[in-house]
Amino acid sequence: MASQHTALTEFSRLESGGLWRAAPDAQLREVLVSFGAATLVISDTAGRPLTHWSLPAVSRVNPGVRPAVFSPDAGATETLEIEDDLMTDAMEKVRKTVRRRRARPGRLRSLGVIATVAAVLGLGVFWLPDALIRQTMSVVPQVKRAEIGATLLGHIQRMTGQTCRSTLGAEALAKLHRRTLGAEAGGQVFVVPSGSEISLYLPGGLIVLNRDLIEDTEDPAVVAGHVIAAAGQLRAEDPLARLLQATGLGTTFTLLTTGDIAPETLRGYAETLLADPPPRVSDAILLDLFEAASLPSTPFAYSVDITGETTLGLIEADPMQGRDVLPVLTDAEWISLQGICS
Repeated sequence: MASQHTALTEFSRLESGGLWRAAPDAQLREVLVSFGAATLVISDTAGRPLTHWSLPAVSRVNPGVRPAVFSPDAGATETLEIEDDLMTDAMEKVRKTVRRRRARPGRLRSLGVIATVAAVLGLGVFWLPDALIRQTMSVVPQVKRAEIGATLLGHIQRMTGQTCRSTLGAEALAKLHRRTLGAEAGGQVFVVPSGSEISLYLPGGLIVLNRDLIEDTEDPAVVAGHVIAAAGQLRAEDPLARLLQATGLGTTFTLLTTGDIAPETLRGYAETLLADPPPRVSDAILLDLFEAASLPSTPFAYSVDITGETTLGLIEADPMQGRDVLPVLTDAEWISLQGICS
């Protein structure tokens, strides 16, 4: 059994079957449930992730009743049913363990951190915010970033609708992600039925695309361009740093000393992110990413501005100009991706 860190130290891996309902009017679907240190991943039977839940947000809908039903939101719009008694008990223990860790000082709290904060406080209020953010960014582990990203995605879905999850469409999207950012990039791309007209990059490597960015083009290179544009946000500024800057000094200090961000803060930031997404990053960053992916920047440039006036730099300096380009997807895969929300 493969070893991986979970919220319970006595388990090397927590995995179970379950029945998942994406919305109250959706059909139950057989899924695979797996746990990490602070997140729950629901995958289809082939192992492809369908959605991520933040463990601290998960609640038991029917305490004391079997099979157990869990949900990541108060309205129980999305539910997960687990029949296995051992897995149900483990799930309850995971939830209690996470709550206890949230209730007491987090793992990030230590004498070294406190001393660092004290030293920073003595250096003046003008330098303090950036210094605290830099210090926090240096100690926040990847699993915490993934938890924050998964929680933000959950809040975004409440405003945009559940992520689109057709099997063939998800396979094509995963291939496009690998083709665009590389097999080692990590993270995942999600398509939502509405929302921002700009692709979003969330902490933990989660990329969010509005279905219109896929359906309003006939060229998969355009969609690859939007994935690159999202990845460019990470090059320009770490999405966690952007979150901390937007939500204030108190959020940074709390994350640094307890390892947590208040749920209402993440909910509010998700709303802000959809209403006011980050601006498109510089042409230099984008061109570098297009060249690394061996993809043309011109199709994306014209999708952003049909006249090409505001994206002329991406057109004139297209790294693939005059060069052969390998197809991003096959015709069948592209059709599947365009129908991912159907």
